[in-house]
Amino acid sequence: MGFFRDGHGGIIGKGFFRDVIHNSSHVFLQHHWKLFQSNISHPSRLSHFPSINCNLRDIRQRIATVKNAQKITEAMKLVAAAKVRRAQEAVVNGRPFSEALIDVIYSINQQCQLEDVDIPLTDIRPVKKVALVVITGERGLCGGFNNIILRKAETRIAELKNLGLDYTIISVGKKGNSYFLRRPSVSVDRFIEGEGFPSVKDSQVIADDVFSLFVSEEVDKVELLYTKFVSLVKSNPVIQTLLPLSAKGEVVDGNGNCVDASEDELFRLTTKEGKLAVERDKLMRKKEGFLPNMEFEQDPVQILDALMPLYLNNQILRALQESLASELASRMNAMSNATDNALELQKDLSNAYNRQRQTKITNEILEIVAGAEALL
Repeated sequence: MGFFRDGHGGIIGKGFFRDVIHNSSHVFLQHHWKLFQSNISHPSRLSHFPSINCNLRDIRQRIATVKNAQKITEAMKLVAAAKVRRAQEAVVNGRPFSEALIDVIYSINQQCQLEDVDIPLTDIRPVKKVALVVITGERGLCGGFNNIILRKAETRIAELKNLGLDYTIISVGKKGNSYFLRRPSVSVDRFIEGEGFPSVKDSQVIADDVFSLFVSEEVDKVELLYTKFVSLVKSNPVIQTLLPLSAKGEVVDGNGNCVDASEDELFRLTTKEGKLAVERDKLMRKKEGFLPNMEFEQDPVQILDALMPLYLNNQILRALQESLASELASRMNAMSNATDNALELQKDLSNAYNRQRQTKITNEILEIVAGAEALL
């Protein structure tokens, strides 16, 4: 079949190995030996590649797996981006009404305090127990969104314990529910779950529970812990005093110590030049409110009794909307980072696959050349 045996018993093709390999093998071996020495003398060329100890088949499977994961994360990023726009519009559109409502209630409350009128939801009494409404996400895969607000809750619980105050938790969101269920030592009054975009019905469930706890004097203060939406790349966990409706620093315990959080968000809902401003006391002092000699067509107590449920519902709904917008923005950023990491990992695996395949081919050629030289 075109081969013959030499004197040593080896099989050599007619004229091919003897002429071509004899003339080129020496140059080929010299070239690859220089390349090998250059790679050793310059280790930085290969230092940026990850160490992947797999055969070619395993690397191909890993590349396919990373490609599938990259498609999933990119799809989740697009879904979160579509949803976050709707959530952001809900937050921005709802802020003017919340600001106006708070201004009206605050002004009427100040007028009622001058007339020494007793209103249950504005009753400031020595604090013995605090209710914390902790709002978390319904799903994961959103970076550190849930962990940040849960750490905020743990920090606030530790502060209340140091003040010698009792507390209870109203957990809103599946992630928060699962977190507190794994901690039997934490006192939880109720677990609440929601689906989809927040509605008035969802906030009303929480408002009814908060109302009953405060009016029955089971708790003396209600605080709202949620994540405030600032932008698509930034969100801040905040604590807002929900009840009683009062200026910061007036809610104290039995010893007269202020129990407000240092970063209390009460009455911070203001805008400046189209952007959210977090100045609190200064902006409230600038507002003149109602005139002292203003007469109400109805009794101020009746007006507050009608507005306070609306205030509770609105503040809780706004917190749910802010938290959802922050969650979706965090998920969009997390999936964007995951997609970028998948593309980078896919590139590294492809480089490792090509290097290993090239090494295998080079070794096979070297074996053929070495075997052919041994036959000469």
